[in-house]
Amino acid sequence: MMNPLYALCVRLRRKSAVERITGNFMKIAFLDRDGTVVRDYPDQDWANIKSPEFLTGSINGMQDLIKNGFEIIIVTNQYLIGEGFITIEQYEAFTEEFLKILEANHIKILDIFFCPHSRKERCCCRKPEIGLIEQAVNKYPDIDLSSSFFCGDSICDMECAENAKIKFYGIHVGSDPISNLSDLADIVSGQR
Repeated sequence: MMNPLYALCVRLRRKSAVERITGNFMKIAFLDRDGTVVRDYPDQDWANIKSPEFLTGSINGMQDLIKNGFEIIIVTNQYLIGEGFITIEQYEAFTEEFLKILEANHIKILDIFFCPHSRKERCCCRKPEIGLIEQAVNKYPDIDLSSSFFCGDSICDMECAENAKIKFYGIHVGSDPISNLSDLADIVSGQR
């Protein structure tokens, strides 16, 4: 049976031969947010966090990914909203500050897809489900999953990439872990 995400990509990307030759497909770096790009905290502490603390190598790593032709999409589980640890307004304020800091560092995030549901809900968007990746492919049908990858710091990130059939790079997780996004940029640019 064909992977449903792959089938969706095939359906959305029926391109002419000319478009294939000119390379109009998008290479995406799907990045988890908490623990990958910014510091993660115990659930109960998130209500007091107003500004992101970027992890070592994340700013430089994202800058290098962009230089290597990747667009960046953040895919993040935010069960903290559904479980009442933070409000949607707190999430939005944190995200606004997150984007402002990235923009000041010349990093443009193509989009952010997040799952606000609690861990008890049976939604299709909470990683390791592929709903967030499907949302991205639906919104940006030129995404080339074969040239894209996912980077995260958890087993559910790794399983999401496996379920979506895309390459995974794990920060301190997986069979060939990396230390930070700067390491990842070195790998995809062929310097490591």
